[in-house]
Amino acid sequence: MHYLPDAVRTRTMTTDELRASFLVEGLFQPGAVTLRVIDLDRVVLGGAVPTTTPLRLEAPPELLTDTFCARRELGVLNIGGPGVVTVDGVPYPLGTRDLVYVGRGSRDVLFASDDAAQPARFYLVSYPAHADHPTASVSAAAVQSGEIGTAANANRRRIARYVHADGIRSAQLVMGMTALEPGSVWNTMPPHTHARRTEVYLYFDLPSDAVVFHQLGEPTETRHLIVRDGDVALSPGWSIHAGCGTTNYAFCWAMGGENQDYADMQAVVPATLR
Repeated sequence: MHYLPDAVRTRTMTTDELRASFLVEGLFQPGAVTLRVIDLDRVVLGGAVPTTTPLRLEAPPELLTDTFCARRELGVLNIGGPGVVTVDGVPYPLGTRDLVYVGRGSRDVLFASDDAAQPARFYLVSYPAHADHPTASVSAAAVQSGEIGTAANANRRRIARYVHADGIRSAQLVMGMTALEPGSVWNTMPPHTHARRTEVYLYFDLPSDAVVFHQLGEPTETRHLIVRDGDVALSPGWSIHAGCGTTNYAFCWAMGGENQDYADMQAVVPATLR
């Protein structure tokens, strides 16, 4: 189990302590399903990279269930080559940036790649579910999206919403992705916090020599993490979450908590940041 510190403890942490607390690394291992159970609204994060043989999603010991989705819902975003997620015998082909939502009560989840030389990289986000919603998929081409920001402010980006109140329905999961245009490097600036839910950011499509400076912490006690391709930053409700990269990039955002309203946030005026 991965536990997070509170806001008071975070103010005094070293770089290594911040990284150990707020950063998840190493999710995408070839030929394996890697899971991390995190005490942040009970989220489970994972990566599945099938190569020559399919991979089955098993329940980690911390869940104390026979199947992973016995009391949980799951979002799976493919950030790699084409692949298939099979749920209780029904195949859902996923290209790059396609997503499948797996509803509570699903028993058997399998991951496979079309080509082992260019494997799928399935990113998994799971929260406890209090209601049943049907398994459903959506392609990157069909997802609800829109462009915000400006090139002048280096934050021109396209936001795609996959799992939300007007898209794929869920019990509490809200999930989507943001892709920055070439020449833009800032995300979520001006920043905000979420008093009634928590958020996780998966950064991807970053070249091996590029990094993102991810901002976190209370608005008047900000800190930062250096993140790379495939890293996940964890954001409690009291923390801002923003970033600036050495190049453009993409990130998947996912939230769980009391409210699924996309606009439920507390804006922070940049002049007040410290």
